[in-house]
Amino acid sequence: MTVQCILQARFSSTRLPGKVLKPILGEPMLARQIERIARAARVDALTVATSDQASDDGIAALCERLGVDCYRGSLDDVLDRFYQAARHSGPSHVMRLTGDCPLTDPAILDALVELHLTGDFDYSSNVEERTYPDGLDAEVFRYDLLVQAWQGAMSPYEREHVTPFMREAESRSRGVLKDRVDRSNLRWTVDFPEDFAFVSRVFEELYPGDPEFGAEDVHRLLLAHPEFAAVNANRVAS
Repeated sequence: MTVQCILQARFSSTRLPGKVLKPILGEPMLARQIERIARAARVDALTVATSDQASDDGIAALCERLGVDCYRGSLDDVLDRFYQAARHSGPSHVMRLTGDCPLTDPAILDALVELHLTGDFDYSSNVEERTYPDGLDAEVFRYDLLVQAWQGAMSPYEREHVTPFMREAESRSRGVLKDRVDRSNLRWTVDFPEDFAFVSRVFEELYPGDPEFGAEDVHRLLLAHPEFAAVNANRVAS
């Protein structure tokens, strides 16, 4: 039984173009996220799914430099890109992450996979009932469910966002991972320049002393320096 993580990333972000390749402590933001995902013990394989457009050549080049598997497919039909990336590996379960979450916590990924497999769920996430900060999002689902979505999802919204079709049917068994404290008001994702300034500051404060810092370390930092969280507090959650 294998769990493949597929990390969606593209250069042509509408609100902050090129964000995934913007440097944090000398490495592209996407590389920082990949570094964190690689520490998840319950994730067996990682594939970056980007587009086949020239604008994403830099992402493919980064993956080659890091020795990370990269699949290139449709820019707009993200569900097809996602499915094709998984089909080549044939995993039992698939984890979906997006490349705008450089503070991804491997401990949370492991907890989600454990919940999903132990409960024998079709679909599990920490996003349907939010308690984690926006930016620690993760979803895990059966590969067979991804095939069903690829075959059945028709609307542009479903094709762009990958999992809506999977979540629509009430008959699906669902696992819900919740934090011990509701921190869903916090914004750790990167959509705007202020978001990038926030996560950059977090890395600058924590990474040199502990490259494996986790979400709890970030929470302690923000308690000590609430002004850091204020940098992007007025941005609307994505």
